[in-house]
This record gives sequence, C-alpha cells and structure tokens, in this order.
Amino acid sequence: MSETFRDNETQNRFELEVDGAIAFVVYRKTPDTITLVHTEVPPELGGRGIGSKLARAALGAVRAQGRNLIVKCEFIQGFMKKNPEYNDLLG
Repeated sequence: MSETFRDNETQNRFELEVDGAIAFVVYRKTPDTITLVHTEVPPELGGRGIGSKLARAALGAVRAQGRNLIVKCEFIQGFMKKNPEYNDLLG
C-alpha cells in the first residue's frame, strides 16, 4: 500500500493519497488559526483506517504550523475525543 500525505494549499485541504485514491480534510486558514471543516474518504478506502491516518497526519501538520485549531468536522471531533493528546491544539 502506497501512501502520500500533503498539504494541498491550492484546494485548501490536507490529502492522503493511498494507491491512487485521495482522502482529504478541507480547511480554512487564517494567519493564526486553521479550521478543519470536512473529511472525506472514498468508498474504496473505507474500513481500512485511512480516516484515522489522515486525521493524525492533518493534526500533526497543524501542530507543525503552530496554528490554533478549530474543528467543525464531526469525524475529526470524534477522532480527538478518542485521542486527547491532540486537544492542546484547540485554541
């Protein structure tokens, strides 16, 4: 399984490409904050933990950018409830 994570600033989303299919988290950025709006995982990637891998990578990117986090996406909210080590990002 080939995986590539990237911050696609042109389309305002974090992407995880897996075997040619792309899962993504749409965001809105300001100089100080990033708002995660919506997560989408293609059906062919479903049931493989791709959403969780994407969430970890996206939250790691937010941490690396030093921005405060606002979460509007229900999937990311649920992920953070199960993984409280990311709660320090909330601003």
